[in-house]
Amino acid sequence: MALTVGFDLDMTLIDSRPGIRACYQALSERTGTYIDADLAVTRLGPPLAEELTNWFPAEEVGDVADLYREMYPSIAIAATPAMTGAGAAIAAVREAGGCAIVVTAKYEPNAKLHLAHLGIEPDAVIGDLWAEQKAEALREHEAAVYVGDHVGDVRGARTAGALSVAVATGPCPPEELRAAGADVVLGDLTEFPGWLSDYRPARA
Repeated sequence: MALTVGFDLDMTLIDSRPGIRACYQALSERTGTYIDADLAVTRLGPPLAEELTNWFPAEEVGDVADLYREMYPSIAIAATPAMTGAGAAIAAVREAGGCAIVVTAKYEPNAKLHLAHLGIEPDAVIGDLWAEQKAEALREHEAAVYVGDHVGDVRGARTAGALSVAVATGPCPPEELRAAGADVVLGDLTEFPGWLSDYRPARA
């Protein structure tokens, strides 16, 4: 059976901090509501609505989230670089004869725009899933491995019965990722191809 590896998006495959910071600043100006954009980008991972509840009344969050997503493509896509090693990580899965999918909490159309802009071409992109919800897509695609930067990604992998490979490039330090149950903790994605080359024979 071909190996399927899932990847998170924000702070795993892409450094979304510059684009999200700019979008929050624009949203603050547009709505007249103070948002500490520098603080917000230190806690990326959970769904947008969870961050917006820190700045807007609960009854406004839905409409503000829609506005943010509408503004996002023109502000955040070009400002967002790939994480070091992202392209090589996807390529390593392909070279192993496997499939690479992206499972993210980000709004799916915007996730696809990011990947297209950066020339990263996974076999599937599934958005709007956070933490344990990610297990739905991981199980559907029979993913054996899920790579992410957040404890929520670890929970998603474990719920799906997939091996949790964590990269310490997001808001969660290595010790927090290990405590959450990550099976493997890498410094960043540049270590992933080497890990995968060892994992495949062991899996076989």
